Amino acid sequence: MNWHARYLQQAAWTRELRSYLFTQAGMQEAGRALEVGCGTGAILSGLDTPASLHGLDLDREALNHCRDYVPRVQLIRGDGHSLPYPNRCFDIVFCHFLLLWVKDPITVVSEMARVGRSVIALAEPDYLQRIDEPASLQTLGQLQIESLQKQGADPSRGARLADIFHRAGLKIIETGPIRPAAKALPLEEWEGEWEVIESDLKGFISSDQLKEYRRMDREARQAGTRILHIPTYFAWGVSVSQSIDVEKAV
Repeated sequence: MNWHARYLQQAAWTRELRSYLFTQAGMQEAGRALEVGCGTGAILSGLDTPASLHGLDLDREALNHCRDYVPRVQLIRGDGHSLPYPNRCFDIVFCHFLLLWVKDPITVVSEMARVGRSVIALAEPDYLQRIDEPASLQTLGQLQIESLQKQGADPSRGARLADIFHRAGLKIIETGPIRPAAKALPLEEWEGEWEVIESDLKGFISSDQLKEYRRMDREARQAGTRILHIPTYFAWGVSVSQSIDVEKAV
């Protein structure tokens, strides 16, 4: 599984949203910005800002790749539940497809709020509202959800993103879905999605079952009947002390 390619694919989904949110949050005027769960640097590598960029991740190998892809970023290996930074040392703190994987998302977002003025969760999915068409492939979606749960993920976290921000003490400026319409995936996205499905289900179901699901998926796609849609949400919030100024700006 080429995870950097997957992260780049996910980054493409949120490119327009990131541009908008970072502009509204003042990325061009920011002195310091932090990505929590930066992975291989797919998001950081696309940032055009004079701000000092910082990244944090638990995965040592991912951080090594991030150093190669984004050499100007200052990286630390650490846990989002206890960020190794002083209070309010960043103007913007953000994450991307992270919170579904953490044990306690409220603690992570609270930590992001502690060290940053603006907090942005760029993308969190809700797999429980997943749409699979035709109906013969709905079982595939259920199997992937079960696999994610066994891996420690919470597949429904996206739907609770606004509540997580609220319970972490943030005033929400904007929140909502980032992919509101179900549609057929382009071929490149379909191939990337299947790499993830195979990675998730390897050892969970037999290789023959995987091949059969892929065959069914491919035939449905060729017939124009295949739809795979996973509702995904974003949220931008600020601490209460910062909210009045931000509301004036937007």
